[in-house]
Amino acid sequence: MRITKFGHCCLLIEEKGLRILTDPGSFSSGFENLTDIHIILITHEHADHLHTESLKTVLQKNPNAKIITNTTVKSILEKEEITSTLLEHGQSSTEKEILFEAIGEKHALIHTSIPQSQNTGYFINNRLFYPGDALTNPERPVEILALPVAGPWVTIGESIDYAITIKPVICFPVHDGNLKSPGIAHRLPTLTLEPKGIRFVIPETEKTIEL
Repeated sequence: MRITKFGHCCLLIEEKGLRILTDPGSFSSGFENLTDIHIILITHEHADHLHTESLKTVLQKNPNAKIITNTTVKSILEKEEITSTLLEHGQSSTEKEILFEAIGEKHALIHTSIPQSQNTGYFINNRLFYPGDALTNPERPVEILALPVAGPWVTIGESIDYAITIKPVICFPVHDGNLKSPGIAHRLPTLTLEPKGIRFVIPETEKTIEL
């Protein structure tokens, strides 16, 4: 599996010839000129994950790309006359022999005064779990975990404990575009997870890593 990070939560995932783009949001850049995208996964409605103008730019260059998302995002896209396909918690689909499973229903709690939006994580080809903005336990073995490390809904301690619970072979940081400097959000997982047998990889922006 090849992964290229375009900041925050926007990933280009290449698996067995399928090119998958996740959450092209307002905290990410550089993905707008990508071509040959087959699938676009959108976990939820927040602007750092769904930026409709950027999405339209991607679709101009990839008119045949299939958007997979949940009910809330689909309703937003319909107002923009953008077609999408539903894949929600407990559902699965296969695209060019790659299995996609939807896991999770709600965004992690930010504050009791803020309603939890719908959030759908995606497990790709029985290998990579991308939870979106939640710490959902997929209740199955995970080889690669896209690990949220910062945000108003998660502390670095909670992030590390989540990785320890999931026990992936490898994890890498996402949801870090709101940090001016990643600092401890990247250093501490390395120090705490690797002694437990979990490899923590820090991808450089727009540089491809193979996992």
